[in-house]
Formats: sequence, structure tokens, C-alpha cells
Amino acid sequence: MKEKSNSCTATGGSLYGLGFLGAAIYYIGHTATFWAGVLGFLKAMIWPLFLVYDVLKYIGG
Repeated sequence: MKEKSNSCTATGGSLYGLGFLGAAIYYIGHTATFWAGVLGFLKAMIWPLFLVYDVLKYIGG
């Protein structure tokens, strides 16, 4: 029996990690207070949600 490759999983995880770092730098870089930075960090953890929402809003879904 052939073993299943995990290369797609690794690629998705690295893409999410790079996106997380970029979103964290963006959101935290645009804050003025500590709690806004905490909120920016939380937003960075769920950045794909914002991406999908904006794409669906753009295409009229």
C-alpha cells in the first residue's frame, strides 16, 4: 500500500504561517495602544476569514 504524501499539508501550513506573520506585522504596526495591538494579534490569527469575506463581497456572493 502506498503512503500518502503530506506535501500539500506542509505547503498550506507554511502559507498560513507567512500570512499570519504578515498580518501580525500589519495589524500591530497600525496600532496606538497596547490593547489595540492585542486585538491586532487576534485578527492576525483569523486573517483567512477576512480574506474570504472580502473576496465573496467583491464577487457578489
